[in-house]
Amino acid sequence: MNELNSVVSEIKVSYQPTTIDKKQIRTSRDAYEIMKRYFDEDTIALHESFLVMYLNQSHTPHGVHVHSKGGIASTVVDIILLLAVALKSASSGIIISHNHPSGNIKPSQMDLSLTEKIRAGCKLLDIRLYDHLIISPYNTYYSFADAGELFGISLNESIS
Repeated sequence: MNELNSVVSEIKVSYQPTTIDKKQIRTSRDAYEIMKRYFDEDTIALHESFLVMYLNQSHTPHGVHVHSKGGIASTVVDIILLLAVALKSASSGIIISHNHPSGNIKPSQMDLSLTEKIRAGCKLLDIRLYDHLIISPYNTYYSFADAGELFGISLNESIS
């Protein structure tokens, strides 16, 4: 076998701890306060972005990853890549988030469907999907968990 054929490419995930990493996420408001800082203020009302917060066992963020940037009404979410980063960073839970440039924080049918697909993928890998936040450019947000649309474990139930 050729030596080049036996080499597997390495995917590198970088983790640079910051002061926010010490804050334990207990509520959707905690997650929102951190997550909104990662949305570009100059474009939050222009196009959709999809971000993921990766958490350790005690609900402390490993970090926030900008998963994708899209168009006016949608962005592509590659669930395999989203979960690959969770596995690579040894995250036990995630909080997903995207913005609605229009300011309407009501989830669309596509939002509901995507959330269910991500929830199912997480369940297979024993990774908890704690919430899906829809963030508006007008300092409001919608939490799937608070609305009872995630039928998994909540942040409050699992903190010991």
